[in-house]
Amino acid sequence: MPQRQLTDRFCDRVKAESQIDYFDDAVTGLALRVSPTKKAWIWLHTGLDGKRKRLTFGTYPAISLAAARGKVETMRRELEVGLPPKTETFQAICEEYLRRAKVRTKADRQRTLERLVYPSLGSRPIDDVRRSEIIRLLDGIEDANGPVMADRTLALVRKIMNWHATRSDDFRSPIVKGMARVRPSERARERVLTDDEIRAVWANGNGVFGRFVKFLLLTGARRSEASEMTWAEIDDGNWTLPAARNKTKVDLVRPLSKAAQDTLPMPRQGEFVFSTDGGTTPISGFSKFKRALDKASGVRDYTLHDLRRTARSLMSRAGVPTDHAERCLGHVIGGVRGVYDRHEYHREKAQAFEMLAGEIARIVSGESAKVVTMRKGPKHG
Repeated sequence: MPQRQLTDRFCDRVKAESQIDYFDDAVTGLALRVSPTKKAWIWLHTGLDGKRKRLTFGTYPAISLAAARGKVETMRRELEVGLPPKTETFQAICEEYLRRAKVRTKADRQRTLERLVYPSLGSRPIDDVRRSEIIRLLDGIEDANGPVMADRTLALVRKIMNWHATRSDDFRSPIVKGMARVRPSERARERVLTDDEIRAVWANGNGVFGRFVKFLLLTGARRSEASEMTWAEIDDGNWTLPAARNKTKVDLVRPLSKAAQDTLPMPRQGEFVFSTDGGTTPISGFSKFKRALDKASGVRDYTLHDLRRTARSLMSRAGVPTDHAERCLGHVIGGVRGVYDRHEYHREKAQAFEMLAGEIARIVSGESAKVVTMRKGPKHG
């Protein structure tokens, strides 16, 4: 454990290939924990129960060296009078929640927190976060990203705070009813892109994000399913979405149409199929990319999830039977039939996706739509 007189210059310039704690000569127990991805303040001390404890209370440079030293002295005085120090920052709680949470959208949640929440609330002790601060945070998100994004962020912050409340004797969430920006009745969407809108989006869908949008239309996949897709999940024209990433918790095989395969970036690079850094991390920054596409295409007021609804509508228009279309989207067929019929319908799904691709091709080329009736195949035992 290196020990030295920490300075602003050192804290700003220090880097590490693996995690290292640099302890401050000036304040006992204070250390700057440096890792390849971030710098965090920690404090080693003896708690009220007589046990040695390590507390993380923020990141550098959000909390400066002087502020970190002052915070430690404040916490030390609180201990001397028998009060537990308020050291649990909102970011630390969020990171612990993400570490323990078993959710398929973990990467999306982390990106939302890093982009929209941490800059305002990350370094704040969670016990000190006030309702008015959350309101100001939501106001800023609504102004920049719209009310729906503000509500999604609110839902995530509420979930984390409620999770923390179940693990704390004293914490009470400052979030109350009525803070949402969109009424539940207004939140349900029925948006389906028109043929003209599909043509405009398709014509202006360039680069990695353009390929990604086209892939969503051709497969009906959810944004998170496609954005986190890896090359290892694709084999012989089939994309197997593993149970760990599937909402229904079972493997889902999607036979990719030729048109869908043509949207995949070539040559293959890295781990992730759709990526802006050579496959090291999945594509992100959807709001920025979509704003650019909206401006170029002139199509607005739709979400990426609306592409999934549009794909489903186009399948019906192309004559794909309802059961087959629902299976293509990964929906579970209910009732006794859904329990006992375990046939994967690979051939039917493959044909359905080709029919969807044909419908989109006719729209993009400006041809009138034709309804195609699926041929009956051999019965499966």
